[in-house]
Amino acid sequence: MVAITLPDGSVRQFDGAVTGTDIAESISKSLAKKALAMRLDGALVDLFREIDRDASVAIVTCDDPEALELIRHDAAHLLAQAVQDLYPGTQVTIGPVIEHGFYYDFARDEPFSTDDLEKIEKRMAELVDADLPTRREIWDRDKAVDHFKALGEHYKAEIIAEFPQGEEIRIYHHGPWHDLCRGPHLPSTKHIGKAFKLMKVAGAYWRGDHRNAMLQRIYGTAWASEKDLKAHLHRLEEAEKRDHRRLGREMDLFHFQPEAQGSVFWHPKGYLIWRELEAYMRRRLDADGYAEVKSPQLLDAKLWEQSGHWGKFRENMFVVPDEIPSAEEDRPIITGETDLMALKPMNCPAHVQIFKQGVKSYRDLPIRMAEFGCCHRNEPHGALHGLMRVRQMTQDDAHIFCREDQITEETQRFLNLFARIYADMGMTDIAYRLATRPELRAGDDATWDRAEKALAEALTAAGIKFDYAEGEGAFYGPKLEFHLTDAIGRTWQAGTYQLDYVLPERLDATYIDAAGAKQRPVMLHRAVLGTFERFIGLLIEHYAGRLPVWLAPVQVVVATITSDADDYARDTAKAFEAAGVRVGLDIRNEKINYKVREHSHAKAPAIAVVGAREAEEEMISLRRLGEKQQQVAPRAEIIAALAREALAPDLRQAS
Repeated sequence: MVAITLPDGSVRQFDGAVTGTDIAESISKSLAKKALAMRLDGALVDLFREIDRDASVAIVTCDDPEALELIRHDAAHLLAQAVQDLYPGTQVTIGPVIEHGFYYDFARDEPFSTDDLEKIEKRMAELVDADLPTRREIWDRDKAVDHFKALGEHYKAEIIAEFPQGEEIRIYHHGPWHDLCRGPHLPSTKHIGKAFKLMKVAGAYWRGDHRNAMLQRIYGTAWASEKDLKAHLHRLEEAEKRDHRRLGREMDLFHFQPEAQGSVFWHPKGYLIWRELEAYMRRRLDADGYAEVKSPQLLDAKLWEQSGHWGKFRENMFVVPDEIPSAEEDRPIITGETDLMALKPMNCPAHVQIFKQGVKSYRDLPIRMAEFGCCHRNEPHGALHGLMRVRQMTQDDAHIFCREDQITEETQRFLNLFARIYADMGMTDIAYRLATRPELRAGDDATWDRAEKALAEALTAAGIKFDYAEGEGAFYGPKLEFHLTDAIGRTWQAGTYQLDYVLPERLDATYIDAAGAKQRPVMLHRAVLGTFERFIGLLIEHYAGRLPVWLAPVQVVVATITSDADDYARDTAKAFEAAGVRVGLDIRNEKINYKVREHSHAKAPAIAVVGAREAEEEMISLRRLGEKQQQVAPRAEIIAALAREALAPDLRQAS
């Protein structure tokens, strides 16, 4: 007899070996139809796996979190099978699941085209309709190598040959087609469904090494339902419309060029956004008790060695030689005698140096030290992505030096500041996670217990619901992660808050306690926006370029209907300017509809249309971006209303 314990605690007895399909059918016919896989004593396995011992089993269906990865895994196999059906002689290599989908790399002399993708999709759908059963076999390693070599699958044979002798080689069959795979897989091809789409073809080096052969990678996406697929494709369409790189060009905000890889050329309009954001953040930090500092760009390698960054971060640092002059000033520099310096990739070691100047008492703590610090990181060329991934960045960085008994209070204070700032930005859908101790870490368990408990208590005291991210904390302490959902449902990690016992120890930072003894401060690393570059990119995409009035480079454009209103338009523009509104003036000899379209495309929040009648009556016809109706009102009234909207949220709240 085999006893199977179900998730509700009930036990079902079977006369002999049993599969997940048998178990599902014993529960209900409807469950058997929906079953995709099972959890066997907690491990995800194929539904058709035989169980010949007592075990705990949970049936996995489309409603379970694991289902989507299973569907995408099978869809990758389906893609490879369809390609080899249509294009014999094509070699398959690897095909993993990725975020939102899957890909497969192929070795084929002739390049795939868009038309090919349509043919492959059609063949994939036919294979789903064929309901090909899935079967799993275990092969000997050498047999598997010889088998795939005989098929001309040299890449696959190379992968298998690297497995240790005696290791289990799993081969999955989908009807007549088969592949090396760890599994698990769905019972048959029909369970994949047809909610998939092939997205694009790209080049990829075998094993990611540019010295190896170039392969062709086909990307696809797969979902549990057609509804989910359509929603995803709509998000992609929206994301393309909102791409900050395209909008940055259209709105004349910034540009990039090869001579400064990973660094931004900010145009006047783009830098206006930066300045408004920086001024807002500075006011918020001043009000919250931060002291702003400025630290050097170049620091000696010895300091980075002492802090621990040299060993862990050296490859991402821009390093420059520092030639050592001779002892006698009138003698030339001796060639070859150099020290090393590095452009700072982060501000924290420099802030510790400022903290260490003079003796600090326990009464001085906490010290909140902020810097809009320009940092450099040597990111790979392939990883650079507009404003989102750059080499030169400015962080809204700060470090709080405090006593251990102040951690909870300071954390709660930061959480309140964080929530207030993001509410002002119009972003309130934020998920909070507490990342706990990683396997490789500094400090003892007792210290980690205290640190994790302090952060959890602060989140609870602030009334914030949070999840744990087990094992994802920093080397030196736990951290809080803030995951922001934007207007089209994408998630961004924004800001950071990390608790650090290690750096004050490494850099010998101390304060004097009430008993006159030296103690180490706790260092809280925190950033609200993260970097200005990335956050501005996020804002542009979240708002699709239609920034809130207070952040818009041009807040209103005064545009004339006829030249009769030119003088009135100039006077109106001056009145807006005097009220503190950033204004543009358009008195060109063009039709008003043309002007409205042009300024709407440039994402001007408001267009003040004036003609002869408006001039005579001192009125304005105001058109808001994205609205069909226009507001006709006295000029003074509209100027007063826009002047208030043009204020940053903190100034508006104070007025």
